[in-house]
Amino acid sequence: MPPTNTRPFYDALIIGGGAAGLMCGLSAGRRGKRVAILEHNASVGAKILISGGGRCNFTNLDVEPGRFISGNPHFAKSALARYTAYDFMGFLGEAGLAWHEKTLGQLFCDQKSGAVVKALTDACAAAGAELITRCAVKAVATNGDQGYRVETDQGAFHARQLVVASGGLSIPKMGATGLAYDIARQFDVPVVPPEPALVPFTFDDATRAKTAPLAGVAQPCTARTGKTGFVENLLFTHRGLSGPAILQISSYWRPGMPVVLDLLSGQGDAGTLLQTARAERPGQAVSRVLSEHMPKRLAAFLAEPDHPLGQLSNKAIAALADRLHRWQVIPTGTEGFKKAEVTRGGVDTHALDSRTMAVKGRESLYFIGECVDVTGWLGGYNFQWAWSSGWAAAQAL
Repeated sequence: MPPTNTRPFYDALIIGGGAAGLMCGLSAGRRGKRVAILEHNASVGAKILISGGGRCNFTNLDVEPGRFISGNPHFAKSALARYTAYDFMGFLGEAGLAWHEKTLGQLFCDQKSGAVVKALTDACAAAGAELITRCAVKAVATNGDQGYRVETDQGAFHARQLVVASGGLSIPKMGATGLAYDIARQFDVPVVPPEPALVPFTFDDATRAKTAPLAGVAQPCTARTGKTGFVENLLFTHRGLSGPAILQISSYWRPGMPVVLDLLSGQGDAGTLLQTARAERPGQAVSRVLSEHMPKRLAAFLAEPDHPLGQLSNKAIAALADRLHRWQVIPTGTEGFKKAEVTRGGVDTHALDSRTMAVKGRESLYFIGECVDVTGWLGGYNFQWAWSSGWAAAQAL
C-alpha cells in the first residue's frame, strides 16, 4: 500500500517549476496523471519572465539538432521531432497569445513574458497538476517498491516516479542550484562537468585597459573559434566582450582558444575598400574612412596610429585589412554563471533514454531541461528544449 500521510500519493513528482517542469506537469496532467510540481522559489517560471527583455523569446522557427551542443549529438533529435516549435506555438495560440519573429527565426510573445507563464500555470491548473511553491527539496530517497520519498521544508512527498527539472547553475541570484546534479550522482548517473554558456568574455588587465574606451560600442561581426562562427552583433564592455555573437561563440569556446572577429563582416573586402579610398581621397584620415563602416570610437581604435590614407603603403593597408577581418583576441575567461544564460554540460545524455528522458535501468527517474547535457544556441532554442524534453517525459509517466 502507498505510505500513509496527509498528502496524496502522486503518480509523479516534478522538482522544479521552470519551463521544462511546467510543460511536463501540464502534459502529464492532461494524460490523467496525478502530479505535483515542487518549486523552491516563491513563484514559478523565473527565467521565462526575464527572457527576451520581458517579451519571452519562447522558441525559434529554425530548430534543428545541429544547433544544440551535447556529448551525445543525436540525443535531442527524438524529443525535438516529437514536440516542435509549432506545437508550442499552437499551445500559445490556444491560450489567446500572439507572437512575432524578431530576427534569425526568433519568436517573441506579443504580450509580456508573464502571459506565457500564466498560460502554462493555467494549463497546469486545468489539467490538475499541483503547483507547490516555496518548497525546497532537502533529500530524495527511494521508498521501497513505492517509488520515491522527497523530503522538503513543507514535509514529505511520495510518488511512483520522479522528474528532475531543477535547471543548471546559471543565474544563481534567481535561485539556481546544483540539486539536479546531486540527485543524479546519488543514483549513480554520470554528470558532464557544468560550465557557463551563452556568457560574456573577460579580458586580462592589459587588454581591458586598451579596450576600455570602447565600452558600450556595438558592431556587427562574424565571431569564430575553431571551426564555428556566428554572424551577429558584438558589444564591448568594461570587462571584455558581450553581445549576441559573443554569447553564441562562448558555448564553443574553451580556455586558451583564440576568438577571431571579422569586424567588416558582409561589408566587402577591407583591402579593396581602403585602396579605393586611398586613390579617391588620399588626404582623408584612416579613421574617417573606417567610421563609414563602424562607430567612430571603434574606427579610431582600429586606425591607431591614425594617418592620412595617402601615407599608407600597400603593406600597411594589407596589415590593417587583416586586422579588420581577423582581429584575434584570447579571453582570459568568462563572466561565469552569474551572467551565463544557460549551463553547458550536466546530466550525461548517454545515461538517458532519448525518447522518455528516463535513466536507463531506472525508468522511474527522469531528467529534463537545462540540467541535461543539451545546450541550445541563443534565440529560443533552450526554451524549445525545455518544452520538448518536458513533453517527452510526460508521455512516459
